Amino acid sequence: MYIGIDVGGTSTDAVLLDGGKVKAFAKVFNSPDNMLKSLLEALDEVLEGVNVEDIKRVVLSTTVITNLIAERKQDPVGLILMPGPGRKLQQYRNADVHIISGAIDYRGREIIPINEEEVVRAVNELSAKGYTKIGIVGKFSPRNNKHEIQVMNIVKKLKPDWSIEMGHVAGGQLNFPRRVANTLLKCATKEKYNEFVKAVSNALEQRNIKAQVFVMKADGGTMTLEASVDHPVETIFSGPAASTLGVQSLTPTGETSLVVDIGGTTTDLALILSGEPLLSSKGVKLGEQLTQVRALATRSVPIGGDSVLEIIGKELIIYSERAGRPYCMGGPFPTPTDALNVMGLTALGDRDKAWEAMKMLGDQLDMSPVEMSRKVINSMVDMIVSEIEKMFLEWEQEPAYRTWEVMQKKKVRPQNVVGVGGGAVGFIPKIAVRIGGTPVLLPYASVANAIGAAVSKPTLQVTVHADTEQNIFSIEETGLQGRIDREDFELDDAVQLAKDYLLSLAADMNINNQIDEIEVVRKDVFNVVRKMVTTGKIYDVCVQTARGIEYHIGAGR
Repeated sequence: MYIGIDVGGTSTDAVLLDGGKVKAFAKVFNSPDNMLKSLLEALDEVLEGVNVEDIKRVVLSTTVITNLIAERKQDPVGLILMPGPGRKLQQYRNADVHIISGAIDYRGREIIPINEEEVVRAVNELSAKGYTKIGIVGKFSPRNNKHEIQVMNIVKKLKPDWSIEMGHVAGGQLNFPRRVANTLLKCATKEKYNEFVKAVSNALEQRNIKAQVFVMKADGGTMTLEASVDHPVETIFSGPAASTLGVQSLTPTGETSLVVDIGGTTTDLALILSGEPLLSSKGVKLGEQLTQVRALATRSVPIGGDSVLEIIGKELIIYSERAGRPYCMGGPFPTPTDALNVMGLTALGDRDKAWEAMKMLGDQLDMSPVEMSRKVINSMVDMIVSEIEKMFLEWEQEPAYRTWEVMQKKKVRPQNVVGVGGGAVGFIPKIAVRIGGTPVLLPYASVANAIGAAVSKPTLQVTVHADTEQNIFSIEETGLQGRIDREDFELDDAVQLAKDYLLSLAADMNINNQIDEIEVVRKDVFNVVRKMVTTGKIYDVCVQTARGIEYHIGAGR
């Protein structure tokens, strides 16, 4: 038996799967500031009458980080950067940037030493502004982390209670701006993400569940709960990935679908082409800044069923944040859920309170509660459809989308508009009509994220950096270093080294029998040239067990 859990901004959903069937499911509205309580309630519902020793795997998805960013509630961060000579830096949102001396070249050699006085000055300035979370990033730190560690030690000596993250840990690939973005996000979200990890660990311990525990990544793969502590940004679009896999498992093999997941805090968009989720070729993009996070081609729109509504002048404003539950459920402000309640499109909460909420808004525009509710729903649809159109323009630039379009032998968009999440019933038919598609409301649509988590294959990733001139290699994920003992070491050997190490990790985790394919995520080659002669090569290789779903879902209880 597998358990899937989705921890959203509004509710915690859970499902129990047994042999491809949904045996039990639960939707628990989150208790304010008490994630553990919500997790325990959801677990208790799906575990009724179940021997916990039969639970083989628990997989979680979460919108914790996505919602923090969508609602702009991440922690403020100070950055100490070492870009080296000739590098122009862009501005980073929500960060105070300090540039210091110090440079490592692309081979990992020190060319400019650290100036300790500059580090002390940066720390004093950040301290005066109240910062306690700091990111330290050097341009070529994946090749040599000496400078980042040196700066970290100076900062730690001055401010032992500060939270410090280093770029080579937050993002191990080359590409300095993206590694800075990863480090910034990790600093800004790690503390709140750790609260999620602690709540999950406590809940499973209290219910005596000893199964393997994984967290979904943005690309639809997974990592262990323990590993996610050091890589929280990998979960940034965990929720959208889970809903995408949920739809993939609930629809017939080979279907092409636009996925619209309308939750309480966000609306997530994704695309499934001929049965396979579309993978972004560029990774996660936040505003104009790309990160090193590999992800499905999803978009998280910061509006949902719990978004705050307000009339300003004669205009309806839908805010990109929630302030608790809908008014009909005891919340402080009117929300789109209240509008759905008035129109009979949801049974959540007290209908009289929903009418009261819509009357409060409607009175300001000389509208009845029903007219106001229609306006709210139509405004939500307008905003979501606008984002869908923008997303299609991005999707159509993806190589995988263009290949799929060629296979169709004509320019065509997916016709199925599959709605999942709590607000799907009220919005999806209107959204589908607006974009000329067919609305599809699936069984278990309200807990599709939890289903997607439960059916996801466990994945492992290994990144190898090999330098044939220095005859050394290192494994990014574990820090292991070793010697290359062959003079004819080539790219294929680096790939095989990564695959062999991945299989050994899988054996240690007792999931090697679940691995049927290893995917090469990235392989780069750099020549080492001295005096116009190539004296060696540098290989960067990343491999991962294949992402996907274990099975399609059949009939439930």
